[in-house]
Formats: sequence, C-alpha cells, structure tokens
Amino acid sequence: MSHPLRASRIVEQDVAVYRRVRSHMRRIAAELTSEDLALQSMPEASPGKWHLGHSSWFFETMILARRPDYVPVDERLNPLFNSYYEALGARVGRADRGLMTRPSLDQVLAYRDEIDRRMEMRLAEGLDDDLDRYLFELGLNHEQQHQELFLMDVLNLMSRSPFDPVAYEVEPRADALRPRRGGWAAFEGGLVEIGAGDGGFAFDNERPEHRVWLEPFSVAADLVTNADWIEFIDDGGYRRAEFWLSDGWATVKAEGWTAPLYWREETAGWSAMSLCGRRPVDPAAPVRHVSFYEADAFARWSGRRLPTEAEWEHAARFDPAAFSNLVGEVWQWTASAYGPYPGFRPTAGTAAEYNGKFMANQMVLRGGAFATPEGHARPSYRNFYYPHQRWMFAGVRLAADGSKIKEAGAHDAFRQDMIDGLSRRSKALPPKWFYDAEGSRLFEAITCLPEYYPTRQEAALLRRVAPEWAGRFGANAVLVELGSGASEKTRIVLDAVPDLAAYAPIDISPTALNEAAERIRADYPGLKVLPVLGDFEHLAPPPTEAGPGRRIGFFPGSTIGNLTPEAAVALLRSARQVLGEGSLFVLGVDLVKSPEVLVAAYDDAQGVTAAFNRNLLVRANRELGMDFEPDAFSHVALWNAEHSRIEMHLKAKRPMTVHLGKLAFRFAEGETIHTESSRKFEEASVRALADASGWRLEVFAVGPDPTVGLALLAA
Repeated sequence: MSHPLRASRIVEQDVAVYRRVRSHMRRIAAELTSEDLALQSMPEASPGKWHLGHSSWFFETMILARRPDYVPVDERLNPLFNSYYEALGARVGRADRGLMTRPSLDQVLAYRDEIDRRMEMRLAEGLDDDLDRYLFELGLNHEQQHQELFLMDVLNLMSRSPFDPVAYEVEPRADALRPRRGGWAAFEGGLVEIGAGDGGFAFDNERPEHRVWLEPFSVAADLVTNADWIEFIDDGGYRRAEFWLSDGWATVKAEGWTAPLYWREETAGWSAMSLCGRRPVDPAAPVRHVSFYEADAFARWSGRRLPTEAEWEHAARFDPAAFSNLVGEVWQWTASAYGPYPGFRPTAGTAAEYNGKFMANQMVLRGGAFATPEGHARPSYRNFYYPHQRWMFAGVRLAADGSKIKEAGAHDAFRQDMIDGLSRRSKALPPKWFYDAEGSRLFEAITCLPEYYPTRQEAALLRRVAPEWAGRFGANAVLVELGSGASEKTRIVLDAVPDLAAYAPIDISPTALNEAAERIRADYPGLKVLPVLGDFEHLAPPPTEAGPGRRIGFFPGSTIGNLTPEAAVALLRSARQVLGEGSLFVLGVDLVKSPEVLVAAYDDAQGVTAAFNRNLLVRANRELGMDFEPDAFSHVALWNAEHSRIEMHLKAKRPMTVHLGKLAFRFAEGETIHTESSRKFEEASVRALADASGWRLEVFAVGPDPTVGLALLAA
C-alpha cells in the first residue's frame, strides 16, 4: 500500500510539472498574430495553431482515452490533429494542414484549455500504472519537441515574406552563446557504452544501453561558425562537386543552394533571417540551418569529418567541459544513419509508432538548440532528420580520426580571435596578439619610460628576494617562464640559481621566442635552453630533456592582471598541474595605487604606449590582410575602479568599415576596441587567487612606492 502523504506529493508534483511545461508554448505564441498561427509555409512545416492543438490531442489520445468510458472533447478533431498514427485512423496530410480554416485559433485554444482541465483532474486521481507514468512523461517531452518545432515553423513562415517580419524582439532562448574554447578534445576510444540506461525518462529510440567499439578520435571543442562557412562559400564550396555526396550534389543543383537557408547576399555582406527579423550574419556565431549534405561537404572541404553519434555521445559523457555550446545552440549533424540500436523495442501500444517507424533514410543529430526547452536534451538524445532538410536549428561540429590532431596555427587563431572580438557588441581583442617582433620591441621601450614604473620596480624587488628564494629551488631545478624571457628579470633569476638544470621559456611569438632563446644561450653557455612555442593559457609540460628536477614557474610583469579573474585562476590551476607536486611559482603583480600614477604609466607623454596599442592593427593588416587605418584610432587609457584595473582601448575617430576578407566590421565614431585590462592587486586578492587555483601563498614581498609585489606560491 502506498503512503498517502507520498502519493499526495507525487500528484502535486505531476500537476506542477504539467502546468509548467504546457504554459511554455502559450507564452511563445502570445507575441504572434492569429494569421501567424494559422498559416503554413511549406509541406514539411505546420501552422502554429496545429502545434497547439496536436500536443493537446496527444495527451487526450495517449492518456485520457486509455480509460474505456472516456468521451472525447470533439471527435472531429482526431483526423486534423493526428500526425502520423496509422492505428488511429484517417488524418489530414501534413502538407494540407494550413488549408484547414476551422477550427479557429480561439477554438483550438479552448480545446487546449479543456484538455488541461481534464489532465489535471486525471493527475489528481493518480496515474494507474507504469505505462501511464511513461506516457505522461512521453507527453511532456512530446510537448517540448513541438515547442521547438513551433519556432522552426514560425521562422520558415516569416522567411517567406518580402517584408522580413519580426516574430520576437529578443530571441526566445534560455542561455547566452558560450565563448569559444579553441582546439580539439582527444579520446583514445576502446569499448564504450552508449544509450540510455534504465533510470529516468528516455525515448524508446535511445535504448537499450549497449557497447560500441571506437577507434581513437578527436572532436572540435567549438562549433563551426558563420565566418568558417563564408570561407567555404568563397572557396567555391557550393560549386565544387568533389566535396559532395552524389545525392547532395544533385540537391544543390536542383534547389540552387549557394548558402545556408535564410541567408541572402546584400551589398554590405551576408544577412540571415531570424526570429528577430533579417539581420547581418554574425561571423562569430555558430552556423545554423544547414543540411546533412552541407555539413558533410563542409567537413570534407575542411579536411575533417562529422563525428559518429557514438563518438559524440562518448565525448559528451566523458569530458563535457572540453566543449563550448555542446547543447543550447544548434543540433549537430553526425555521420550516423538513424536506425535501431541492438535489442531495440518500441513502446507498447499506439506509442509504438512514435519513433521506430522512421528508422530509414534519415540521419542522427545530437546536442540541442537554443530553442530546445531547458532540461529536454541529454547526451543519449537522438534527433533525426532527412539529409536534405535544413529548416531545423542544425549546425556542425567537426571530428577527425586519431587522438593527435594538429592544432590551428597562430595565424588561424589570430584570425578567429579577430572575428570573435570585432563581432561582439563591445568590441575587444586578447592582449596576447600585441607581441609580434615590433610589439615586443615597443614594449621593451615602454619599460624604459619614466612613467612606466612596473618593470624597474619589479626588477629591484626581484634582486632583493631572488637569492633567498633560490635557496628553496633545490638542485637541478627547471625554470619554466610564461613569456619569452628576454628581459633583465629572467637574468636576475638565472644569476641567483647557478645550478639550474634547464630554462624553458614559453611564448606565442616564434620570432620573439627564438631571439630570446639565442640571447640566453649566448650569455649562459652551460645552461640547457629549451624554448616552447605556445600560448601560456594552454600550457604543455616542459620537454623531457629538461630533467627531473623541481619545476619553478616564473610569471613576472603582472601579466596575470591582463587576464579575466576566471582565466587567471584557470592559468594558475593549469600551471600547477603541468609543473606538478612540490613545484614553486614566482608571480609578479602590480598593486593598487593612485589612479593618476596608473593612467600615466599606460598613456606616456612620448606616445610609445599609443604606438604599441596601434601596432595591433598594423599586425592585423600585415598578417590577416585587413584594412585598418591605425591613425584613425586614438589610444585611450582609463582607470576602472569597480574592477581595480587599468583599461586600454583604441577609439574610432570617425565612422568606418574594416574588412577581413569578405567579412565587414562597422565602427561608429567613438566606438572602441578594448585591447587590454591590467588588474591591480592587494595581498588579500593574491591570496584568494592562489587558493582558488590550488596553490599556497608562501611569501608576499612588496617593494617601495610605486609599489609592486612578488608572490612565491607552493604546490
């Protein structure tokens, strides 16, 4: 016998969940007109009012009508709202749904309200058995599927109008687009399990859980972007048969495809229709509305492939943190045909037609879109569409054979950061791109300016503490410097540790790195110098030939202040993992002081810092073929008290448009590119940073005014 109180709570929970899920479609329909909800755009789509009625009919047919004495609300609705259930009799074909002028929208909403009333009464009585419970959860998930379909079909309807109407002022989505992570996630493969287990709800096509053998593979951390797709278009992607499957190429020619669905080439560049109207294509956003044929062709063009659904699910379960926008942005095409898993059994009864009958000629998508209701998606979820269809919110994540993938070069990373940064509402670029050869030269000149105190103050402090701290390093230590280390400060440490086994500088600029390494080799001929080309935000261990001695991280110059607080924690946490147990880390920080002193240090009277800032634009022109006018931007330095940081910006002196290939970035007069933030610290904030990243603050040394600090951290 069930406990009365527990049964009462289950009923309350069922009613609450039912109301919450059912109310969502009414909310997304509320901003649309009755015409929007009554019309149909294409045979594959359905009118909005049909979705409102069909999802109600599902609850009536699958749950309420299971009782033999049930009396339908209106039997005439069955053939109209029956989607594809052969066992339930005749039905209006999908292509003809928009021809049904009756029932009216008001009648459909009244029907929906009546089903809600009856369902809440039914739930109050308690569900009869396990099948009722499953069908109730199936109905809720079915409702959520149609909430997304509703938005897909509304967008397609809007796209047919030459007036480019607006459905919503703000795109209806739960979460914002996540920032890119860069790179690839590697997996060794082996025998893995995929599919839904016995716990919790899953559609029948997600079961049973079973084993699959995977060869080593890698999956891109990020989704393919609109900028990537424009490159594909510009390289003749839609005109070159060699990238396409035979059926795909036939579709391209028959349909006249030249770009993703809803894209249009304007004088000013590409635009795309969205639920918020027609807008310029955002280069940094993930591409949407591409078919399987297009996704597969793009993968071939890029020298990669699409992941299988087993690879996608294993990657999503094993290391979800390695990916950006794994769910919540676009469904991602896989290379897998939609078919039954070994041991598949459809749901009993009428619901047996829900999934199994469609297991032919379709392809699987994984993930979840911005329009997918929150909590609906899961790693085992199998969405499926025909390979030519593209009105869905579908995009691309690439994969490759093997667990060792050659990363994009610095040029590609610089280009992507430029696209991402200039596509933001508040434009910004990472400061790491300052340091080409000219940028490094200008920075060295900055360090000699009378206003720029950090370098000389830190060098003086380092001379004072280095002999004492060197005693903690131990014999045959390895100094790992984040940055090329051509400066005086590196030599102060090297002079203080005569028995150092190796020096491993890390830098993103090959020119600066090699020049620094050669100078150190010349001045310290007995020292093993092992330069590492790379981004210190993605650290790799020093070369094995460095030897087994204690690793000493060295990160001077208050460069840690250029990172966001989250990135600073991530860098120090990564450094701790790479350097290992027992390692030490010497961290340089600038300290909070008078804003007048701080601003002068970043906006010197001779204009050297301004030239350093503008050199970023010169580099973009040289390396990326852009057309910045550096002199059309003024250098700005300001103190942001709220975030305890100095900010550097490049401010447009007039309206202008800057190009990267066929991508156009518009600047209004006075609009800025935020190029650097330099956070200033106090001992308490350094201690908090160390604690958050797994280090222990051993010593904190402060120099004379204008003050800087050196922290010795221990693992």
